Amino acid sequence: MMQGDKKVTQKDDLVIRFAGDSGDGMQLSGTLFSDASALTGNDIATFPDYPAEIRAPHNTIAGVSGFQVHVGSHIYSSGDKCDIIVAMNPASLKSNLKWAKKGATIIVDIDTFTDSAMEKAGYTGDPFSEELEHAYTIVKAPISSFTERIGSEMGVDKKVSEKSRNMFALGVIFYITHKKLDQTNAYLARKFAKKTQVVQLNQAVLREGYEFADKLELIHSHIVEVATAKMPKGRYRNITGNVATAWGLLAASERSGRPLFLGSYPITPATDVMVELAKHKALGAKVFQAEDEIAGICSAIGASYAGALACTSTSGPGLSLKSEALGLAVMVELPLVVVDVQRGGPSTGLPTKTEQSDLNQALYGRNGEAPLIVVAASSSANCFYWAYTAAKLALEHMTPVILMTDGYLGNGSQLFRIPKVADLPGITPRLAKPNDPNYRPFRRDPVSFAREWALPGMEGLRHRVGGLEKCPDGPLTTDPENHALMVYNRQEKVNRVANYIPDQEVTGNPDGDLLVVGWGGTSGALTLAVEEMNNEGKKVAYTHFNYICPLPKNTGDILRKYKKIVVCELNNGQFAGYLRTQFPECPMRQYNKVMGLPFEVGELKEAFNKILGE
Repeated sequence: MMQGDKKVTQKDDLVIRFAGDSGDGMQLSGTLFSDASALTGNDIATFPDYPAEIRAPHNTIAGVSGFQVHVGSHIYSSGDKCDIIVAMNPASLKSNLKWAKKGATIIVDIDTFTDSAMEKAGYTGDPFSEELEHAYTIVKAPISSFTERIGSEMGVDKKVSEKSRNMFALGVIFYITHKKLDQTNAYLARKFAKKTQVVQLNQAVLREGYEFADKLELIHSHIVEVATAKMPKGRYRNITGNVATAWGLLAASERSGRPLFLGSYPITPATDVMVELAKHKALGAKVFQAEDEIAGICSAIGASYAGALACTSTSGPGLSLKSEALGLAVMVELPLVVVDVQRGGPSTGLPTKTEQSDLNQALYGRNGEAPLIVVAASSSANCFYWAYTAAKLALEHMTPVILMTDGYLGNGSQLFRIPKVADLPGITPRLAKPNDPNYRPFRRDPVSFAREWALPGMEGLRHRVGGLEKCPDGPLTTDPENHALMVYNRQEKVNRVANYIPDQEVTGNPDGDLLVVGWGGTSGALTLAVEEMNNEGKKVAYTHFNYICPLPKNTGDILRKYKKIVVCELNNGQFAGYLRTQFPECPMRQYNKVMGLPFEVGELKEAFNKILGE
């Protein structure tokens, strides 16, 4: 499509990565572009890529911060290789060039390519080689000098104006993607409402970037208009997985009638769950920032004993610290939701990078026989529904539930259609009835095996529970046979949860030659890889697990149907090992990645084709 001398290309999707030094505002630029895209009808998925260092040396690769946005008509993941890359300094170009598609457009702040900056980034010669110029469209924009000039004309301090460089880059991107500036201008006016000069500066720099692109003939043949998404009518917002998790817990509190309590300690990348809940005191949320992880979960157990929908949020290192208290919650049989936003490990590991390496810890990381429910979210948006489900299972089955998300889901974002709480499945906590003459602390429902929840102050239901073994009537005992019985009962209660969850589904080509198995946050890339392979004439089936412990009842039937199975996960094979213990008769291959990065569709397809060709 031609518009004057400009060619506008129609595309189903587009992947853009903003990259720069920490403090260059790449996260904000990416978020603003995501929001503008969503409001113009695009489906979106994002992937913030933070440096692990708090403040790495300026202009070094260790300090590069990135934000990837995938926009289009139907988006599964944040995308593989990029159509457009913004590089605000030499280090961001050097570290992100590997993500560029052949022929991609690369926008650089040419003012930052000084000899010292290029040396710090590891360049020994001209970074813009003839080979590079031939492979990509390089837009050398004088971003810093343009921004400084605008700031000087407005009488703004140089250090203040430098912080607006990201708006220039965003303006260029808005022009290339054929989008208007209205939404972002409105955001800037709201964000800095009390700082008129800052609003005017950022809006002026944004407009300057847009007009710079308009005047640059090199860009005129690279303008892209991305197809809009067809979505059900409703109210939507761009939401991160951590915020969606917090909202799911709030919804479960309202639906169950139980007050929400979160006892937590800040830890990357889970902190935003706590931050979001702390904003909603008006909805009855009580948030306690504890002095450490142990205090966080212990406060939540106390709140659960008192009748709250009790939660604690953490990541892998914090989950290990909570393990003893988790055993107490299992022993006392109290409802508790533990949100584990996984990151690279072990130990402090890769705090800002994603991984799926906490599964073994969630399944087995407690002393004694301490079974509990484990579920996993599979997209940033459905963190809402899996947080809600985790709370429902905890309250109705009187047991701790670990909800596993990860840094990719928690920090990433998607479009989320906001539901009505009244339309969500009902939650019926297992509350005891006052003055029940037959009440016993561990009297069980004959179907679910869950005990009743007697709250302090309930008339006629005084009782004691704690970490020491007890008999079903409540008194302490070390009787060997009773201990064996109680161990069996606690395990059986978790096993019977399988009767209350849906069967596992198979998508793709159910009669395929290969079954791809995934769990948790890898869903987007796996779904797209399987879909593309089937479109290419291959026969590939796919099943993705959200219910981990217990597994859906038909899991064995599915696995036994296929001669070739590959389990894909961002660890060294923890889910594959778990499935082998349950179904040793089923041969399973593994495809694993432990790099702190999500799967790419291309690498998955290459692995699947290799297995099919064996």
